[in-house]
Parts: sequence; structure tokens; C-alpha cells
Amino acid sequence: MPQLIPTDFAGQNAVDSYGPGFFRIAGQVIRGAVVVEAGRVTPWQGLEDRAPLADLAGRVDVLFLGLGQDIGHAPRDLVAALDALGIRVEAMTSPTAARTYNVTVSEGRRVACALLPL
Repeated sequence: MPQLIPTDFAGQNAVDSYGPGFFRIAGQVIRGAVVVEAGRVTPWQGLEDRAPLADLAGRVDVLFLGLGQDIGHAPRDLVAALDALGIRVEAMTSPTAARTYNVTVSEGRRVACALLPL
């Protein structure tokens, strides 16, 4: 039987878990929406709060946008604004965004996730 090897995040922020209204990131519980990068965690006020997302320009290539519990579409103007800054946006549920972020950041990629709570 193949043996599972634990993921080594090498000191980078990972989303450890989540639940109603919170995320546990690198061992710290954060209530509400959040933007997570390999080396930074930023409180976020949601889709209308665009400054923390624009601040990712030059540091990340892809933003996994977690829209809460239900899948939806990212606002087109937000996607266009971030695309103009060189950030590709992938919208999905927050649990999927957190898992996808963890896998890609562990590979050393320049990614972030912006997560709305469940």
C-alpha cells in the first residue's frame, strides 16, 4: 500500500481548516473573509474591498477566489481589473479555493486565495 507523505509548506501560510465564519491559517483562527499568500495573511471585507486584491500585483500570478459555500461567478469588472494587473482569477467555493491554494503554494507557485466565509 502506498504511504502518504505529509505536505511540507516550508514556512509558507497554509489553510489548515475552516468552518462557519472562520478559517484556521498557519495555526491561527481568523474570523471573516481573508486573503492568504505564502508569506502574508490580510483581513478582507469581501468582493467590494478590492484594494487587498490589487495589492497582490507583482507577487502572485493566480488568485483562487473562494465565494463561500456555493459556486458562483466572480464579478466581471473585478476579473478585468485584476487581469489588467497580471492576476488571473479562478472563482470556486471557498473550501475548493483553500485546497487548491494549499496544493499550488506547496509547489512553490506564486498564488493567493481570497476566501469568503461559509
